[in-house]
Amino acid sequence: MRHLKKSTEIPVSLGAAIVALGVVYGDIGTSPMYVMKSIIAGNGGLNTIDDNLILGALSLVIWTVTLLTTVKYVLIALKADNHGEGGIFSLYSLIKKYKAWLIVPAMVGGAALLADGILTPAVTVTTAIEGLRSLPLVYRFLGDEQGRIVMITLAIIALLFFVQRAGTKSIGKSFGPVMSVWFLFLAVSGIANMAGNWEILRAFNPLRGAAILFSPNNQAGVMILGSVFLATTGAEALYSDIGHVGKGNVYASWPFVKVCLILNYLGQGAWLMANKGNTALGTLPDLNPFFQMLPDNIRIFGVLLSTLAAVIASQALITGTFTLVSEAISLDLMPHMRITYPSETKGQLYIPLVNLIMWLACSGVILYFRSSARLESAYGLAITLTMLMTTLLLFMYLRCMKGLKILPFIFLVFFGGLEGIFFLSSLSKFGSGGYVALLIATILFAIMAVWHRGTDIERSQALKLHISDYTSMFGDVHKDKGLIPVSDNLVYLMNETEGNTIDRDILYSIFDKKTKRARAYWFVSVSVTDEPYTREYTVDSFGTDYLFRVKLYLGFKVDQRINVYLRQIVGDLITSHELPPQQRRYSIGDNSTVGDFRFCILRKMLVPESDIHPSDWAAVSLKYMIRRVAGSPVQWYGLENASVIVEYVPLFIKMKESNPLKRVEE
Repeated sequence: MRHLKKSTEIPVSLGAAIVALGVVYGDIGTSPMYVMKSIIAGNGGLNTIDDNLILGALSLVIWTVTLLTTVKYVLIALKADNHGEGGIFSLYSLIKKYKAWLIVPAMVGGAALLADGILTPAVTVTTAIEGLRSLPLVYRFLGDEQGRIVMITLAIIALLFFVQRAGTKSIGKSFGPVMSVWFLFLAVSGIANMAGNWEILRAFNPLRGAAILFSPNNQAGVMILGSVFLATTGAEALYSDIGHVGKGNVYASWPFVKVCLILNYLGQGAWLMANKGNTALGTLPDLNPFFQMLPDNIRIFGVLLSTLAAVIASQALITGTFTLVSEAISLDLMPHMRITYPSETKGQLYIPLVNLIMWLACSGVILYFRSSARLESAYGLAITLTMLMTTLLLFMYLRCMKGLKILPFIFLVFFGGLEGIFFLSSLSKFGSGGYVALLIATILFAIMAVWHRGTDIERSQALKLHISDYTSMFGDVHKDKGLIPVSDNLVYLMNETEGNTIDRDILYSIFDKKTKRARAYWFVSVSVTDEPYTREYTVDSFGTDYLFRVKLYLGFKVDQRINVYLRQIVGDLITSHELPPQQRRYSIGDNSTVGDFRFCILRKMLVPESDIHPSDWAAVSLKYMIRRVAGSPVQWYGLENASVIVEYVPLFIKMKESNPLKRVEE
C-alpha cells in the first residue's frame, strides 16, 4: 500500500509571518476603510453625532474584534486544524463521524462564506476607488458621478479575475511587504490623529459600548451592531487560510495586526470628535473618516495604498474561495471541476469555472448596488451566518473530540448568543441589500444540498464487486473470437477509494450493454499528491495478462494526461512481459507494440421506470443538470484528443411494478 506524504506545518519565521500579512489579513485589514463610515452614516452623518456615540461605537468595535477574532478564532478555532488546514469544511471533516446532521451547518456556513467571497472584492475595491473623490484634482474629473467610479471598479475587478489563470506567484511575493506597509500606515495615521486627544482611550471601557446600544445618542439603537460587525468579517477567512501560512505564523502576526487596526479606529474616532458638527464636511456625500483624517499631502498616498490593499484583500478572498470549493468537491458537496495549480504551492489553485462565475457575480453586484454605501448593506449578513455555523461545529469539536464537559456549553452560549445578536442586527439591512447576500448563499446552499442528496441516493444503490471474482468471465470475453474487438485497450476511470473493487455499472457496461471485447481491460484511478512533480503508478494484474488495476499518483503540478501516461504503462508492461505485445497489422508509423486505446466514461441516468420518491427524483435530476454545467471527465483528464465513449447507464433503483399486457384476439 503506497502512502501519500502529508503536508507538514509551515515553521514560524519572520518571512512567513510577513507572507501571512498578505494572505490571511487582507479582508479584516481593509475593514477600517468602511466600518466607521457605515456607523456614522447609520446615525445621520457628521452633523448629528456626539462624543458619547463615537466612544461607544469604538468600544463596540474594539471588543468585537477582541472577542470574536482574538478569543474565538485565534485562541480557540486555530487549534481545531485538520493536518494544518483550517476553515469550516476542514472542521466538519474532523467531526462528521459523530453526527450525520452536522453536514447541514457545514453546508450553510460554507455557502455563506462563498457568498462573502463574492461580495468582499466588490465592497473593498469600490470603497477604495471612492476614496479618489477626497483628492481635489481627481474630484474635478470624477465629481459626484458614480458611473465613473463603477467603471473604474469594474475594470480593476476584471483584471483581477483575468490574472488568476496565470497565477500570482511573482506579484504574490510582494503582497506581504505591501500589507506590512499598509498596517504600519494604519497605525501611524491613527496615532497622528490621536495626538492631543487622548480622551479617545476611554473607548477601551467595555461599559461604554454596552451603554451606547440603548442610549438616545444612538439613532440606530441595537442595529448599530450590523455596522460594528464589519470590523471582524475577515475572522473566518483568517481561520480558512491557515493552511497557506501555518497557524504558528498567524499567532505571531496577529498581535501586530490587531494593534494597527485598533490604533487606526481610535485615530478615526479622534478625528470625528474634532470635526463633529462641521457643516462643510457634513454635506459631503458618503463622508469617509478614514480618508478625510489624512493630511492633504498624504491623502493621495493613502488612496493609492488603500486601492492596492483592496486588490490584495480581494486576491486573498478569491484564492480562499478556490480552496473552499476544492474542499467541498472532496466532501462530495459540489461537482468535480477542472482544477489547475498555477504556482509551486498546492494551496494556490485555480478553478476556471469558479473564477468565471465569481467574476460575473461580483461585477453584477457592483452594477446593481453601484456605491459602497449600498454594498455595505449587503456585506456582513452572510458572514454572521458562517460564524454561527462555525460556533456550532466548534462546540461539537470541543465536546466530542476533546471530551470536554462544561466548557463547550459555555462556548456555545457565549459566542452563539453574541453572534446571534449580530445576525439579528444585520437583518436590519435585509431590505436595503442584505437579501442579495442571502440570495447568493441560498443558491450555493441549494447546489450543495442537491449534490449531497443526489450522491447519497446514488450510493444507496451502488454495489461494489471484487474484480477477482470476474476474472474468468473477463477471460472468456477476451478470448471470444465471435465478438468484434472494441479496442486493444479498453479503459475505465475509477475513484481511488474503490481499491480493488469495481462498480457494478462498469461490469454492466462491459458484459450487458453490448459485450465489449478487448485485448486488455484497464481500470484506472488518479490520486493527486502534495508534492508538485510526483509521477508514479502501481499495477495489479490479478494473475492475468489482460486485466489491470492501475493507480496513478500525480503531483499537483503535473498535467493529468491519462492517455499519455497509460501508453507508457502499457509499454512498460510489454517490456516486462506482463502484457503480450499488441502489434498492429497495418500502420504508417514504426512497428509499435502498443495498440490503440478506447476510454469509456460512464454517466448515470434516471429512467422513467425507476421506483423513486418524487423528491429524490428531483434531487438526482437536478444533480445531473449541475453536472452538465460543471464539465466532463474528458476535460479533467486531458482526453480531448483520445478515442472516448460516453455511455449512460441506468441508476439501478427498484423498478416500478407494471401490469403485464394481456393478449386478445382480433
